[in-house]
Amino acid sequence: AGHTAADYATTRVALDAGVRGFTHLFNAMTPFGSREPGVVGAALEDPASWCGIIVDGHHVHPASLRVAIAAKARGKMLLVTDAMPPVGADSPEYVLNGETIMARDGICQTAQGVLAGSALDMAGAVRNTVKLLGLPLDEAVRMGSTYPAQFLGLGATYGRIHAGCHADLVLMDDDYRVLQSWIGGVAIQQQV
Repeated sequence: AGHTAADYATTRVALDAGVRGFTHLFNAMTPFGSREPGVVGAALEDPASWCGIIVDGHHVHPASLRVAIAAKARGKMLLVTDAMPPVGADSPEYVLNGETIMARDGICQTAQGVLAGSALDMAGAVRNTVKLLGLPLDEAVRMGSTYPAQFLGLGATYGRIHAGCHADLVLMDDDYRVLQSWIGGVAIQQQV
């Protein structure tokens, strides 16, 4: 669930009906409040649901992310990028719903300064989870690989290094920059 103005009660009905995932927690959904917990409160309270978070230093304050991670059981918080066309491309701008969006300093926004997606890639999400949130690297990597695979029902063959699993791997340097990638065990050409 995401991009919703649902209140807490409506979100609970959705959870009871089978909703199991919340995309980019805190963004484009009703906030957590003392009298109305909103979508955020329902997502954090529900032990069976999974929550995606954008860890780019712009969409959500690091303290809010740390609180959310502490509220959910280990393995239920996923890294998402909300990446837009400039990620991995040469052009810093794109058109969304007829409006020109600029990517600058890691932020995608309208001319009025409204967030419009993210300029974050998954390596950046892992790096920020370690550096901004203080989580251990192994947990940050699981949040970007193992847990999403489990959420999608692919945990038996994706998201981990194990015999019989797809060999989708990355080699990173000490600054968490990708040096090499493999998909299905085949090295892919890196752009320098």
